Amino acid sequence: MSSKVTRYPGTEITGDQAKAGRYLLTRYETELRYSWSSGKAISRFLEGLRDGELWGRRCDGCGRTMVPPRMYCELCFRPTDSWVRLKDTARVVTYSVSYVNADASRREGEEPVIVAVVEIEGASPMMGMLHLLGEVSADELAVGMRVKAVWKPRGERRGAITDIAYFRPVRGGPQA
Repeated sequence: MSSKVTRYPGTEITGDQAKAGRYLLTRYETELRYSWSSGKAISRFLEGLRDGELWGRRCDGCGRTMVPPRMYCELCFRPTDSWVRLKDTARVVTYSVSYVNADASRREGEEPVIVAVVEIEGASPMMGMLHLLGEVSADELAVGMRVKAVWKPRGERRGAITDIAYFRPVRGGPQA
């Protein structure tokens, strides 16, 4: 036999009774403090962004240079070996042209947002990041297009991926 509790023992306090001050209520507010670490590799990467530099990590086991950097190689199953300063140029691997804002509203009369996966020069193939493209129209876009980072002014950088405002095409040089 099971006994189902349909009501807790005691007397319920109604909202009106609580508002009228019939019962002692204690309110407590706390200030929660916490700390979060990006880890050694990403912290160094973010510091580099703040300084206008791109950093990767080299694995001597497989010869890859990884960006964003990792302290452990997921192919060799070993610690990576050294830091490598990379160029702030890249090649477009794939891209998307969006006529929709982040809030899902249409970009009526506005230029589209262009997002691309860029492969950073000096890093191993398929090592790069997702970022915005600027100073380019949708009909100029091409996979393999060379692009260069456009950095925010030094005083506006905070050690975030947004310290690169966008990547712009490298005009007049070899493309794919």
